[in-house]
Amino acid sequence: MTKNTSSPEKAFVTKVDIPPHFTGKLDGLTFAVKDLIDIARHPTECGNPTWARTHPTAVVHAVCVEQLLTEGARCLGKTVTDELAYSLIGQNHFCGTPLNTKAPDRVPGGSSSGSASVVASGLVDFALGTDTGGSVRVPASNCGIFGYRSTHGRISVAGVNPFAPTFDTIGVLAKDAETLTKVISVLAPNTGTLNEKQREVWVLDDIVAICDEEVQKAFEGIVGSVQHTSLSDILGVPTTYKELWEAYVVLQCTEIWSTLGAWVEDQQPEFGPVTHNSFHNIAKNADRKKIQNWICYREWFAEKIRGFTSKQGVLCFPTTPSIAPLIDTVGTSPSARTSGDYYPRALAIDAISGFSRAPQISLPLMTVSEAPVGLSLLGEPGTDQALVQLASSKGYKYKR
Repeated sequence: MTKNTSSPEKAFVTKVDIPPHFTGKLDGLTFAVKDLIDIARHPTECGNPTWARTHPTAVVHAVCVEQLLTEGARCLGKTVTDELAYSLIGQNHFCGTPLNTKAPDRVPGGSSSGSASVVASGLVDFALGTDTGGSVRVPASNCGIFGYRSTHGRISVAGVNPFAPTFDTIGVLAKDAETLTKVISVLAPNTGTLNEKQREVWVLDDIVAICDEEVQKAFEGIVGSVQHTSLSDILGVPTTYKELWEAYVVLQCTEIWSTLGAWVEDQQPEFGPVTHNSFHNIAKNADRKKIQNWICYREWFAEKIRGFTSKQGVLCFPTTPSIAPLIDTVGTSPSARTSGDYYPRALAIDAISGFSRAPQISLPLMTVSEAPVGLSLLGEPGTDQALVQLASSKGYKYKR
C-alpha cells in the first residue's frame, strides 16, 4: 500500500505573500488559490506545462482574489490542480499528488487538490478552488474539511480559466465553519434568507442508496431524526444515477471541447496519459447531437429542485459515495481510473448541484475506516449565506 509521504508544502506551485489592500471581515486570515485563478504577475499554469508556455502571465488578480484582499485576507500562494481541472482524483502527472493529511494512503480528490491539501495541513486558513463537476466538494470530503460550491453565477469568474462554462463556479475550502461563513459573506454577500420551512432538512434516500454500505451506516448515525424523500419523488419520475451521469458527461464534455478543443488541436499539448484520454477520447468524441436533449433535461431538473428547495427545505446526502480511493488503486493509466463505478457515482451526486445551479456545502462530519467523508446540504439557488449559517448553527443538530 502506497503512503503519500510528500511534504504539505508541495501542494503549492507558487509561494507568494500578497498583503491585504485594507482591513475588513477577513483580518488575520491567510488563503491560497487554485492554479486556474489569476494572480497578477504570475502565470496561471492550469497544471500543464504546455498551457503555461502558450499563455501570457496574468496582469491583474482575478476578481474573487481582489474581493478577499480588499477585506483583509493575505494570499500566500497558488496550489496544484489536476491538469486543466479535468479530474476528481487529485493527481497531476507533472506536479504529483498533494498530501491528504487525514488519509495519507488515499488521494486528496480533485481537481482542487492542492487547495484542499494546504487547508487540511494548516498552511492556510482557507483556499479558493473551482467546482464544475465536484472539484471542491470531493476534495473537501476526502480531506475532512469544509467545502462550498456557490450558486452558479453568484461569484465572479473573471480571471478564472473556463472549463465548462454553464457548470463552472468558484468554491471555498475552509478549516472551520466560522472561517467559511466569513469568506462567503465577502464573496457572495447578501445572498438570501431561509424561512422556517426552508430550514427543514430532507435526506435523499435514493442518493444515499448508491453509496457504499459503510458510508450509508455512518451517514445514518449522523443525520438523526430528519425527513426523507428521494430524487425520484422530487422529479416525479424514476431516476437512476446512471441517467444523471450520462446527462452530465454529455453536457460537460461538449462544453469542454468547445472551450478548449481548439487549443488542444492546435498545440498538441503534452498531457499525462489520463488527461490525454479525457480530452482526445472522451471530450472530443462526445455525441454533440445529444446536447439539446440534455439541456432541456437540465432545465426541467433545475425547475423541480428549485421548486422543492424554495418550499420544503434543504436536501441532505453524502458528498461522495465512498471514502477516497487508495493511491495504489487509481494509478496513472486511463483504464485504472475508469475501472469500477466510483467515478459515475461521484459525478451523479455532484450533478445535482450542477444541474440545479444550487449552492452546496460539504461538512466534515463522518469518518469511515479512519478516513473522512463529507455530509452535504444543498439549498435554493441564491441562498448561499443562509445555507452556511444553517449548516453551522443549532438549527440542525447533527449527532457527533
